[in-house]
Amino acid sequence: MTMRLPSILALPIALMPLAALPVPALAQQGAGEAQLVEPAGRLAEAAPELRALFEAMGLYTILEVMATEGLAAGPDLQADMFPGQGGSAWPAVVAGIYSVERMVATFEEAVPLDRLTPEMVAELQAFYDSDLGRRVAAGEIAARQAFLEPGVEEAATELARTRAAEGAPRIALLTEFIAVNDLVERNVSGALNSNFAFYRGLSEGGAFEAEIPEELMLAEVWGQEPEIRTDTTDWLFAYQTLAYEDLTDAEMATYTAMSATPAGQTLNAILFEGFDVLFEEISHDLGRAAAGFIAGEDT
Repeated sequence: MTMRLPSILALPIALMPLAALPVPALAQQGAGEAQLVEPAGRLAEAAPELRALFEAMGLYTILEVMATEGLAAGPDLQADMFPGQGGSAWPAVVAGIYSVERMVATFEEAVPLDRLTPEMVAELQAFYDSDLGRRVAAGEIAARQAFLEPGVEEAATELARTRAAEGAPRIALLTEFIAVNDLVERNVSGALNSNFAFYRGLSEGGAFEAEIPEELMLAEVWGQEPEIRTDTTDWLFAYQTLAYEDLTDAEMATYTAMSATPAGQTLNAILFEGFDVLFEEISHDLGRAAAGFIAGEDT
């Protein structure tokens, strides 16, 4: 599952579909060791089998990493939009927006429960219970965690580019994986929607002296599309290069084939639906919160 959601100010808001998520040290952990299981939420009662699948995939740990990414980006947003303002209040606001409990609740509420049949869930659970599935989940988690460290993403990006220039077979496999799961288009679409939500939050919060028409916001967001597309493509290859480094080419092909099945495609789709809602809400709330501090500069 590979999701990355670049935000309006390059906030590393992530994405994750069925295809995404070993740094060598962490990849040796079992998936169970790498996971954080959040307190029981909506799915625990309404769809326990789906909840168990998400746990096996390491999804709740990924949500925790995404929260850490958001917290780390808070100071940059502050410096860009209202430098010298906010004090200790802004970090507290960001921490509330990126509360893991809130993120889990929002995601689970947004995930459609009627799309994966019981047979599909059982098929996917069997994959993630297998040795390959456990290593895929552990690798995806470890790579996401590794990207929190300075320089790791840049090194992975350079490695992916070098392999692409050399015509390495792994790059062809990752290209197929990205295409099968429509990762570039889904991530770009999610990022654009998230950025638009951020602008709406700014406007609703009074960041602008005059009301900004939605058409102008949309034009500004669409102007970012080429950069977002390039950034997303680079991130996907860098992330997957690291996440699947421990897999053989044959195992990578097996994972791709699994993701191409009806069960895999449906899982990918519902994950994106859940994360799109989550990150649009986060972006809107960040924009609205930032607007309060921006407006405060002028008073």
